[in-house]
Amino acid sequence: MVSVIGIGIVIMLLALASMGSNENNSNDNGNTLVVNLNRETNTNNANEGTNLNANANITPELPATLTDDFGTEKWRTGTFQFGEIWYADDEFHMRAKEKTYLVMYAPGADYNTEEATVRVTARSVDGVSPTSGYGLIVHGEKSADNTLEDYALLVYSGAEPQYQVVLHKNGVQKTLVSWTKSSIIRSGTNPNQLEIRTKGDDLSFYINGRYLTRITTSENNKRGVAGLYTSETSEVAFDDLEISR
Repeated sequence: MVSVIGIGIVIMLLALASMGSNENNSNDNGNTLVVNLNRETNTNNANEGTNLNANANITPELPATLTDDFGTEKWRTGTFQFGEIWYADDEFHMRAKEKTYLVMYAPGADYNTEEATVRVTARSVDGVSPTSGYGLIVHGEKSADNTLEDYALLVYSGAEPQYQVVLHKNGVQKTLVSWTKSSIIRSGTNPNQLEIRTKGDDLSFYINGRYLTRITTSENNKRGVAGLYTSETSEVAFDDLEISR
């Protein structure tokens, strides 16, 4: 990991959307989880979170294709203790605060990522990449003790672009693929298409249509939804989310 990626102690906000909630609510409304995480050792001291609204991640009939161009406000937005989430110019914008990162899960079970190819376009708005990356989440769901359960493909689109794959489980963020330099990743304000293909226990990762790496999962959280991730204070915009199976 290069020095620009290191973030030390991180506070994380998990804002879970609920089909029955007010998506434009400007306060946390109880749907938050705070975790102190040491990224150097991948260990943490997790605080008890409040009870989150249940996120129904399983549905008997999933659409063959789901597209969300963020032209309609479906995802939760607002100003939170650890950052901001809003819509602008038909894009979904996220910005965390210093030494924090934000995760937002999709607003409904039709965003399920089991046995699917998931794509989203992401860009740094001002060309300054978030220091601990930003990216795409699959299999996102809340555990019984209100902790994150998901896999994430993160990119750093600074002067030396890199990618990383992480797992959230039991209040811990674990690195599965360490930060790896890649010329495939576009730097500055240029958008990158992030893609994760899920098949059984296998996850394959792509950027801009080019294969990066593959992992075999050992956890049993395979029925969650898509999600988005950013860190630190640089603004990131997401567009054109697609889930196909």
